[in-house]
Amino acid sequence: MRKLLGIGVFVSAVCALNCLGFTAVVGSAPDAPDALIAEADRLFDRWSTPFDFESYEESLRGAIALWEEALPGLPETNAQSRSHVLNRLAQAYFELGEGYLSDASEKEDAYEAGKNAALASMRLDPIFDATEAESGFRAALRSATDVAAIFWYGNALGQWLNCGHQITAFFGGARDVHACFERALELDETYDGAGPHRAIGSFLAQAHFLVGRDRAECVYHFERCMELAPNHLEAYVSYAESYARPTGDIALFDELLQVALAKALDPSIIATFPFYNELSIDRANGLVAGD
Repeated sequence: MRKLLGIGVFVSAVCALNCLGFTAVVGSAPDAPDALIAEADRLFDRWSTPFDFESYEESLRGAIALWEEALPGLPETNAQSRSHVLNRLAQAYFELGEGYLSDASEKEDAYEAGKNAALASMRLDPIFDATEAESGFRAALRSATDVAAIFWYGNALGQWLNCGHQITAFFGGARDVHACFERALELDETYDGAGPHRAIGSFLAQAHFLVGRDRAECVYHFERCMELAPNHLEAYVSYAESYARPTGDIALFDELLQVALAKALDPSIIATFPFYNELSIDRANGLVAGD
């Protein structure tokens, strides 16, 4: 059964904005969504200027507010622009939860807004929408082609499930997450720095039993991610934290963290994926310190 229809993403997003204290950073007439989107994209950009993790929070929040303001002004027929905005919102809400929120309720709201935005993006495809209504989400996912919407939905849903929704995870939610990552992998294994491999690796390392898979399958995906995107440090740290340490392979644990921290000394490497590399360095240092 479909839990959210059409306007549901906007209702959830408004609730999340109120809970998280967002305000639009510029005003605009309702007929100027393109200008809002362009400014939001500029704020979201983390490559054109030197990246500072702490100050980026303000830019990320500003981008979210602007995309939310622009969305109602986009014609229903402009699927391309609506998809762009919804996918950006899905990613940005997820990253806000990952990087800047500490309150459990605020994190849950952010992940929920992210998954709702990504699902709304997938439903822009009439084939997906009709198939989901008739046969369910996973059946519709088999024909979905928007890798960004699929990938960020899986990520946001996975983190939302971790916010106290274990029953939902057990009764199909975890399988939806895994199906998203598998479908994203089929569409583009290189997306977001080999993100589908990184996501499947982390999922199988931690929740393999929920989908009847072997934990060791994560090894291939982590190593393939490191092969395709050697400068994305999250793969090294997640491999160490979610597989090497729990399985008692301390030599592998130490090696992975040493490689990640050695790469972190090169500013050009950090700059390739600045947001996630900064988060990964912090995690790696915490693991080395025994946290």
